Amino acid sequence: MSARRILVLGATGSIGVQALEVIDATDELELVGLSARSSWETLVEQARAHGLTRIALTDTDSATLAAAAWPAGTVHAGAQGLVELVLETAPDLVLNAIVGSAGLGPTIVALGEGIDLALANKESLVVGGELVTALAEATGARILPVDSEHAALHQLIAAERAAGPGTIERLTVTASGGPFRGLGRAQLAQVTVEQALAHPTWSMGAKITIDSATLMNKGLEVIEAHHLFAVPYERIDVLVHPQSIVHAMVALCDGAVLAHLGCPDMRVPIAYALHYPQRTELAAVARLDLAAVASLTFEPPDLDAFPALRVAREAAIAGGTAPCVLNAANEVAVHAFLRGRIAFTAIAEVIEATLDELGAAPLREFDALFEADRRAREVATAAIA
Repeated sequence: MSARRILVLGATGSIGVQALEVIDATDELELVGLSARSSWETLVEQARAHGLTRIALTDTDSATLAAAAWPAGTVHAGAQGLVELVLETAPDLVLNAIVGSAGLGPTIVALGEGIDLALANKESLVVGGELVTALAEATGARILPVDSEHAALHQLIAAERAAGPGTIERLTVTASGGPFRGLGRAQLAQVTVEQALAHPTWSMGAKITIDSATLMNKGLEVIEAHHLFAVPYERIDVLVHPQSIVHAMVALCDGAVLAHLGCPDMRVPIAYALHYPQRTELAAVARLDLAAVASLTFEPPDLDAFPALRVAREAAIAGGTAPCVLNAANEVAVHAFLRGRIAFTAIAEVIEATLDELGAAPLREFDALFEADRRAREVATAAIA
């Protein structure tokens, strides 16, 4: 059997780098292309190391520099360059590890071509929701979640599929609680960027790490779980679990609860998505020793100290363009916090103010998403200024 052809988008980020490690560990996967936003030197180095001939950089200036430094390869530029990369490399599966709403376009292209999608870009479903899942259903492409929580749910739900409909009562995604678990709003108003970037469990990029610290990441994951598994929002829970050993749980109609456990290592869900439905040995991944862990603790999220999770749920329930507005405003607010322009607690305030002003419009086509995203960024930027 020939190797599965893999295209990695967002290859220079944390998920992309770990995906390359997973691909390099087996002959069953063949890397056919890479993309990044602007880290052209790293991307060219990765391409040379893997014997590739095509890459894409969405930042056009970076693409120009890459093309000059790598004349033997083809460098696609801009948003259209990502489309060209998907079409010309003819992958069997696209791993979308692009950060933020910029990942929506490549998701649409891959699914529109009927290409299976390993989705680390949760914003594709947060922003696109029903439109993205409807596109996948229309073309027959599979969406395989890469987030550790959703990969866990995917496996737990698959285990119950033979039991028939109606067996699953609730889904639970877990949260580490981030670096500020237990702090109140007065303390949170004083935290620095450096403190917010010091995640206690996972190694992630700056934007995702801040989302974890505000608990917005869990709000986005609730929306993602709703679309992936067609479960109503009132049946999706969030529990704070500092050890990050239990990644998700499924409550069943007979009172049983199934849990997915493992050491916190993103190579596990990445490999699950890239090899699905097979599994592959990951010798480099630590094996879970529950005796050494000793105890697993759980607590409800503090929505007073971390209102971003509440705001995300409200936007999710409002539906339409509200989740798109939520995501765009969050990206603007996180960017402002990382540059010292607003306090940590102001992130949720900017998002809520933007949602209050724009509300939720009906969503029937992808063009409405791009307009909602544009307007939300304008309003959020004005709120910060």
